[in-house]
Amino acid sequence: MKKKLAMLLAGMMVVGTFTACGGAETATEETATEETATEETATEEAAEETEEATEETAEATEETEASAENIAIDKLSIAFVPSREPDEIITATEPLKELLTTEMATLGYDIGEVDITVGTSYEAVGEALSAGTADVGLIPGGTYVLYDDGCDVLLTATRNGLSIDSDDAKEWNDNAPTEGVDDQVTYYRALILAGPSEKGQEIAEKINNGEELTWEDVDSCNWSVMNSSSPAGYIYPSLWLQDNFGKNVTDLSHAVQSDSYGSAFARLASGQVDILCCYADARRDYEDKWSSEYGMTTSIWDDVQTVGVTEGIYNDTISVSKTSEIMDDDFKAALAQAFINIGETEEGKEVISIYSHNGYVLADSADYDGERKAQELIQTLNAQ
Repeated sequence: MKKKLAMLLAGMMVVGTFTACGGAETATEETATEETATEETATEEAAEETEEATEETAEATEETEASAENIAIDKLSIAFVPSREPDEIITATEPLKELLTTEMATLGYDIGEVDITVGTSYEAVGEALSAGTADVGLIPGGTYVLYDDGCDVLLTATRNGLSIDSDDAKEWNDNAPTEGVDDQVTYYRALILAGPSEKGQEIAEKINNGEELTWEDVDSCNWSVMNSSSPAGYIYPSLWLQDNFGKNVTDLSHAVQSDSYGSAFARLASGQVDILCCYADARRDYEDKWSSEYGMTTSIWDDVQTVGVTEGIYNDTISVSKTSEIMDDDFKAALAQAFINIGETEEGKEVISIYSHNGYVLADSADYDGERKAQELIQTLNAQ
């Protein structure tokens, strides 16, 4: 009996030993599996990191190669005409430097410096383009055609239209204030505006009563005009005088040249002049200054009335110098695309709005044949 019991206990110990060994083997296998999985995960993560690093290196290499392939331009000089206060233009267009540098880099050109200046006159910018001291000029069509021997038109500006687009002066007064609309247009009008002086209000009243002005009416006023290459400030008002009275700006008994629209509106507010010539949405630009800087107590829309409306004027240009050393066909194509791209961004639109531009389209010299006819007429009249 004791012998049988001893044998039974020995058998149970053997089974227990096998079970323990089996459990150890299973634990060892599970541990090995977990370690293998961990190693595989680590390997995958390392592979992903390596792949990402490779991609980043490749991108950096591509950027370096692209930058190395870009053509380096030390300096790009851009000149603006003084249609607004020079300090105002310089401040508003400061972001253009970075915008243009960034766009040109993507188009194959590394620009070292973008220099922005405002000419002392419209003619000064035209002369700078002809001489090559300015590479790019933002100039009106009238200035372009005067200096097209020395510059090429690259782009035409588009701008938001206005809520009023009539050749009837009374409609501009009846429907004031003028507001902007989203429709894009490639032309604008010039207005002949009468100010709050006694003489200015006198002729405005005639217009609002449906009466026609006489040459004596307009010639008895003190006029503010811009320089002779300004479409809205001189050329088209001259055509308006020619069409309505057979006269020209040079026939006016009292006409002074203003160096900017800001100074022209200041003169109008003070009564130094009775009439000024300007682009159609100028009152919108100077509405705040009319009271804050020019000391007027009533709205510009009440004080300043339209007494004449010109035909449409083709929009401003971005023109480039023919004598600039950097202006080859490839550079002009890239520059045109850069400005078009800038005009499609909100930041870019904010910058170019200083000139009431909203964007740009490719231009052709023939687009400005109407301006050439206007200039020919003006030159003929001035020679008489």
